[in-house]
This record gives sequence, structure tokens and C-alpha cells, in this order.
Amino acid sequence: MNENLHGFNYQKDAQGIVTITMDLDGPVNAMNAQFRQAYAATVERLCEEPHLQGVIFASAKPTFFAGGDLKEMLTCQLGEENTYFEMVEQIKSYMRRVERLQVPVVAAINGSALGGGLELCLSCNYRIASHKPNTLIGLPEVSLGLLPGGGGVVRSIHLLGLQKALPLLLEGKRLRPNEALEVGFIDALVDSDSDLLDAAKDWIDNHPDGQWQQPWDRPKHRIPGGDIWHPTIQQTLAAAPAMLFQKTRGLLPAPERILSVAADVMAVDFDTAQRIESRAFASLVPTKEAKNLINGGFFQMNKINSGASRPRDIARRKIAKLGILGAGMMGQGIAYSAAAAGLTVILKDVTQEAADKGKAYSAMLMDKRIRRGRANEQDKADLLALITPTSEMADLAGCDLIIEAVFEDLDLKHRLLAEAEPLLAEHGVLASNTSTLPISLLAKAVTQPQRFIGIHFFSPVDKMPLIEIIRGEASDDMALALAFDFSQQIRKTPIVVNDSLGFFTSRVFSTYLDEAARMVLEGIDPLLIDNLGRHIGMPVGPLTVQDEVSQQLAVRIAETHKAMGVFGSKADTSANAELCSRMVNDFNRGGRHHGGGFFDYHAGHKSLWPGLREHFFNPCQEPLPEDIIERLLFRQVLESLRCLEEGVLSSVADGNVGSLLGIGAPTWTGGFIQMANTYSHGSFYGPAALAARCDELSKRYGERFIPPHILRQAAADNSVFN
Repeated sequence: MNENLHGFNYQKDAQGIVTITMDLDGPVNAMNAQFRQAYAATVERLCEEPHLQGVIFASAKPTFFAGGDLKEMLTCQLGEENTYFEMVEQIKSYMRRVERLQVPVVAAINGSALGGGLELCLSCNYRIASHKPNTLIGLPEVSLGLLPGGGGVVRSIHLLGLQKALPLLLEGKRLRPNEALEVGFIDALVDSDSDLLDAAKDWIDNHPDGQWQQPWDRPKHRIPGGDIWHPTIQQTLAAAPAMLFQKTRGLLPAPERILSVAADVMAVDFDTAQRIESRAFASLVPTKEAKNLINGGFFQMNKINSGASRPRDIARRKIAKLGILGAGMMGQGIAYSAAAAGLTVILKDVTQEAADKGKAYSAMLMDKRIRRGRANEQDKADLLALITPTSEMADLAGCDLIIEAVFEDLDLKHRLLAEAEPLLAEHGVLASNTSTLPISLLAKAVTQPQRFIGIHFFSPVDKMPLIEIIRGEASDDMALALAFDFSQQIRKTPIVVNDSLGFFTSRVFSTYLDEAARMVLEGIDPLLIDNLGRHIGMPVGPLTVQDEVSQQLAVRIAETHKAMGVFGSKADTSANAELCSRMVNDFNRGGRHHGGGFFDYHAGHKSLWPGLREHFFNPCQEPLPEDIIERLLFRQVLESLRCLEEGVLSSVADGNVGSLLGIGAPTWTGGFIQMANTYSHGSFYGPAALAARCDELSKRYGERFIPPHILRQAAADNSVFN
């Protein structure tokens, strides 16, 4: 018997086992309207099925089940929470009917099962997955500003216990099949997809009555590790809020709601906990944090990674041999990342000793991996064998890509680029890792500027996931495509921007430092400034990060830009230039690695340099904390919008992904441009609210807060940035 129920293929064999193969419209199975219809019809059919011996849920898609319909969730508005509560409760009622069938139910997982996909599997009595390296299993809803609302919180705790389940829920970790088996989400693994159905039927045949029932439906069930009254559980729940706040700073509601629901799961019965979970899930769907994370952190991130910014009519290429000019901090990081991806690397510096030191950085990183059990000595030897340190420019001959990664000195870069260009392989590309200097200006040193492009890495290269590709005036599609392919080859996320002083990331980030400097010069308490920078969700306070970058470097870069005649041509960072100049020239405070800057450093501890308050602090200043917060944040948001307006950014997605991965935009914003879509102020919402608030700030603090035309237009049109 074979029947199609709204996209679920329902097939019963001679032994009475029903296999339900999910094949909903579209590329993946998701918890959308069609799923709700198909699942309801299927469960009703199963409950009426005579002589039923077992049920198998399988998938016709490469991905077993993708989870909830995020596009549908983006349409949910405040006030519609009850609609989502009722919807998820209905789905969960059918899940309960499935796991209470008087026959065993098996999930045959042929690909990734994330979020709602895993929740569907957890409502089955047994879970078998094929051992494929690209399969991911987990509950990542927290990364979308949500919590698992289809029973994921409740079932994972009842299955694994609080101490094992809570980190998975709060971190949203995606597990490989063997990891999921070890954790307990999966019960068994098979070698290939073709083995799944046979393994599922064998398990059904070999499990008589009662041995397949869900643990929480058995009379003597107890949550593993103890319930709310167990001392260890009480200690865990008591300590968790403070630990969570250290990570989220209270800016993300989803982790707090997960913790709250988890505590309730430990104190009430299974079905009551399910309703509590549903209510919590529904409360998160319409929040601005969820909308920002779903739009900027998920859809636009996937758009960038899928190659939306890459020229479509050029075949993909792989770099075989990479040349790097400069074995300093950036060059050695690039060398490691490339070798880790299997590329042959020529690492060139002025002396052999300097080049060898650059290679030693890779050895040091591999030693760390070995100590942590993530690599072995052979892995280290294989990686180091791919890196050839040299002082000879001729060794770069035949490289598919050569990246210049020396200090921001225009003359030095011009000389090295001119020397390296003739050594490129046929159809090779020359690039610069400059963080601020215009690519079109650097291109004056080469004879074929169409083969020259910017590839801006972020420090530390081995940890930072972003690459900013800068297209110069003459850079052609071939150069752009190769830079994009190289970025993905070394497992980085590439954004594409057009040429400008500071490009996108450096230009926007500089406004964060500049606004902090303006406040210091105004006499505002420097510790308040630095702490409120972290309070908005930036990784580090602005004064702390300037100490790391160094005031000395800031002064040298400003002098370079001034000599080039481009100083202040885009973002106004004159206040930071002034403050850093005074710190270096008047007080000999060049930064953390130059004896101290805004802070003093002693044995891993930092304290505010007393001179900062002595020379700049005005105790009569009584700033509004909310103004400080929004000044630090809005400078970056407005500069991002100006980059979009000027064409520096190729797309909104590039801006949001670039700000999240490269600048450290607060996670809750979904990216600096996305934040404009959900900002609220008074009776205004979205771009209109941001424009209104910026008008207030501009009257109080200066014209740098005047909304750009692109924001005014969006406010007038009642539109958003997508």
C-alpha cells in the first residue's frame, strides 16, 4: 500500500511496518504549513491503521529535516504570540500521539536534523543515523534568538539529564553523528543511507512490547542526574544565571528563557513542562532579537556563504600555491590558515630568520591543538611541510595568488608589489592585505591592475572567520572570483566591498574608537565609556581595544593618510587621532605593548592609567548613560549606512555579515544595518525610529549623527534594508 499525504509518502509493507518518507515541496523538509497538514493527516492515519507493527520516519531529501519555517516566523508581530503558542501546541500534541502509539517508532536519519528536525526525531522511540561527515544534529535555536519549542528542551532534559542537556541548549551546538551518538541524541549509526531502513526494521522486529516505550512514559522514569530536589541540580541552577550573564550581558532573551524553562522542566510533570516550553517559545518569536538573528545572522549569512557576491559566469578555481609577502603577525596567520586547508605556502620575509620565525607560529598553534587532543604529531608535520619560509623573492615564482601582508607603508607596499607581479603563474592574482589604504592607489605599482585586489584578513587570522575582499577600480571579475574561491578554500566567509579609504570594516570600526575618544576629550569618565561599550554587546570596550591596537600605530596611520592627502575624506576620526597623538607625544603612552596606554598592565591585570582622569576627566560632566550607549552604537550604524549609500558595500548582506564577523557587532543586532530595521523609539519603529533618535543626538552632539539620505528615504517609504 502506497499513499501520498500532502507530501508525506505513506507505505505499509507485508509485515505491517509503515514507512513515512517526508518529501515536502521545496529543497528541504521544514515545519511549515504543508508540514502541519501532512503530519496531522499522517498521525490520524497511523492511529487508524489495522495490524500496525511499527513506524519509520525517513526523508527523500539530502537533509533529513531542516527545522522551523524561519520566513514564516519573521512575519510574526508583537501581540500574535498566542497564535504561535496554539500552533506549536498542536504540533506537539501529534508528536505525543506518535510516541504513545502501541508500536515502536524509528527515525531513519539520512542527513542533518537540526532544531525542529531533531525534535521530530526525539518524539520517535529510536533514532538511527547514517555516518556521513556533513550530517549535523542538534538544537541550534538559541543562535536564532529562539528556544526549541517542539519539545526540544523538555525531551532533551528527560533523555540526557539537566547537566548534559543544558550546555547543548544554551550553546546550540551542532553535533557530528558520532558526537550525537556519544551524547545520546542518536541510538545507533549505520555506514550508509542504504542501510537505514533495514536497520530500522531489524530494531522494530527485535523489540517486543514495552521495551521501546519513551523513557518519560515509563512508570518509574526519573530524570537522569536528579530532579529539582537533587543538591547538584540545585547548585547548577543557582550558579547558572550569573554564568549566563557573563556571556550574554543580559542582551539576549533566548538563553535566559531556556534556563527558565529548564528549571521548570525539573519541577513539573512532562506534559505541563511541554506547555511551559510552548509559551516561552511563542514569546520569543516576535522579538527584535529573534528577527535580527534570523535575518542577519542566518538568512544573510547563508546568502553570503552560498556565493551571492561572487561573479556567476566564472568557473571556480582552487589555489595550489600561495605566496605571502611578510611573515609578521598577519602573514604568519595567513600561512597557517592556508596550510591547514592543504595549500602549499611560500612565506617570504626580508631575512631567513624572520621567515623561519613566521613558520614557527604555525608550529606553536599545532602544539596547542596537540595538547588539546585535536591533532597529533603527524598532523603537525604534514602542515609544516606545506610552508616554505624564504628570504628570496624568486621562490614565489608560479604562485596562483600572492598576498602582500606588510606594514601600512605605501612606498614599501608599492615596491614589493612591483617585484612580485612578474612571478605570478598564468592567470594568477596579486593581492594586498591592507586594512585601510585604497586598493586603486596601491594598484599604481603594478602593470596589470585588473589582476590586483584587496584581501583583508582580521587578527588573529587563525580564529577570525571573515575576509573582506576589496575590489579596486580596475579589478576584474576573474580576480574577484579567485579571491572569493580562495577565501572559501581556507574556510573563511568572504564579503565583497568596493574601494574606499578604510573600506567597510576598518572605516566603521574606527568610528567606535573615535566616538569614545570624543567622550574622553569631553571629560566623561573613561571607565564609564569603556564599560558601556561592552554593555551594548561589543566584544571589548573602545579604550581597551585602542590600547591593543596601540595609540602609536594609530598616530603612524594617521600620518600616512595625511601624507597621501586622504585624511578625513570619509569617516571623521579626527578626535581619535588627536587623543592618540596627545597620549603618545605628551605622555609617552603608546598602548599596551608600548609600556601602557589608557590602562596600566601588571601581571595580567589592568587598571586605568591615573593620568587619564587627571588630564581629561571633568567631574562636572553628568552624561546620560543611554546617550553614551547610543553614541557608541549609532556611529557604527550610520557609517554602515553611508557605506551602503556610497556603494562601498555591495549589498546589505555584506554589511551585516561583515559587521558581525569582522567588527564584532553585538549579536543581538543581527548586524549594524539590520539593527535599523527593528530599532524602536517612542511611537516610531524601524528606520523612522532610528532617524528620529539620530536627529535628537545630532542637535545635542554634532552633525556626525545627522541621518544619511538612505535612512531618511527608508523612513519616508516605511521600508527596511534587505
